Amino acid sequence: MTSPYRPLAAALLAVVAHGCGADPAPAPNPGALATALRPHQDAAYYVAQANLYFDTLDTRADPARVPTYSERVARWEWAPWYLLTGYLRTGIVPQTRLALQQEPSTVPIRDCRAFTVQPFARCHISFQYRGGMCPIYEEFTFNDQGETTFVEAWSDQPGMRPMADPADRWAEAPGIHRMATKVPGLGNATGLIDPNAAWMTAAAAADPEIADFVHRTLHFYTDWAQAYHDAGPDAFARGCGWATTPSP
Repeated sequence: MTSPYRPLAAALLAVVAHGCGADPAPAPNPGALATALRPHQDAAYYVAQANLYFDTLDTRADPARVPTYSERVARWEWAPWYLLTGYLRTGIVPQTRLALQQEPSTVPIRDCRAFTVQPFARCHISFQYRGGMCPIYEEFTFNDQGETTFVEAWSDQPGMRPMADPADRWAEAPGIHRMATKVPGLGNATGLIDPNAAWMTAAAAADPEIADFVHRTLHFYTDWAQAYHDAGPDAFARGCGWATTPSP
């Protein structure tokens, strides 16, 4: 039989312990990395969000259906693509529609999986462009509210993937080189990126890739245009693995 005084005694002991210098709960870290978070939704949710994203790049899909984006969502596409190609919830939808208008595509091949560590959704997909199929490996990072905070893409070609081991199909080995686990702020509860925060400035001072990311968030359209120019006219041939015709 439980004593009716036991709950009161436990509460009093807790007060005494706090008064005697017990460690308080750690304060939230606004500059935390994405790996600090754990899933708050089931696996099917993360897979569905990834597929909604690919619907926005598929001319067959309803353009009104978009993923649940964070206020400061960012999309980073590694070379030979154009690096920061989407930024902010208010920007990424029209930016994606512009990309689809410039390079119409469907996404007929999709294999998306959910994971218990960030990025929570990872996909091997293939775009169908006018020039042919284009295999891509893509990852999606989420906050505690289930909003997509970061989208990261690589050409699914030898030497361009984030994983060095061909057997590591889902980039689960330690030490994978990805931006999503380096950008501070993606690991706070809302996953909000703040390019002007002290913790972002400190990270940028220590890591040239973070410094480049910050610069691109602050000069989005000019840097995107420059990256497009720098990639050259054969970016799709290189990124998609298409055979190129030698210049005469």
